[in-house]
Amino acid sequence: MANTTHTGRGAQDAMRETADKARDTAGHVADKAKDFAGQAREAGGQMVDKAKDMAGQAVDRAKDMAGQAVDRAKDMASSGADKARELASSAGQKASELTSRMGSGMESLGGSLRENAPSGVVGNVANRVAENLEHGGQFLQQEGLQGIADEMTSMIRRNPLPSLFVGIALGFLLAKATRS
Repeated sequence: MANTTHTGRGAQDAMRETADKARDTAGHVADKAKDFAGQAREAGGQMVDKAKDMAGQAVDRAKDMAGQAVDRAKDMASSGADKARELASSAGQKASELTSRMGSGMESLGGSLRENAPSGVVGNVANRVAENLEHGGQFLQQEGLQGIADEMTSMIRRNPLPSLFVGIALGFLLAKATRS
């Protein structure tokens, strides 16, 4: 029986030893699991930080690109406005040149009419027409289109009702002419 007790104790010792080894192994596995979890948390944190950095960089790039697009749009609008000013200035200069040429032509026509006018009543009428052509030509050369606009404005202010009737008549005539 002493042998059985000894054998029973040996089995208990073996079981204790196996249990101790199992506890040590479980503790070791738990420590490894904790280390792995810590590494995973750290890697996850790094990934989150990296994702935040990448998102921040993407936002910054988007802002830069939007700013560049706005700058380009402003440049294009400015360029378009400059072109429009150039075209308007060019058109104004051409209109001024044409008005001056027309005035010169009227003045020249008045001079030719005066030189070739017959004598008598027809000659007097021709001289008056020539004089009016010359004065009108000089006015166009000196004042241009702005002078015509100023003179028309002044005349309309001095004679509002007749100007209104003339405007209505011109509108009626234009409507008739465009319908046909």
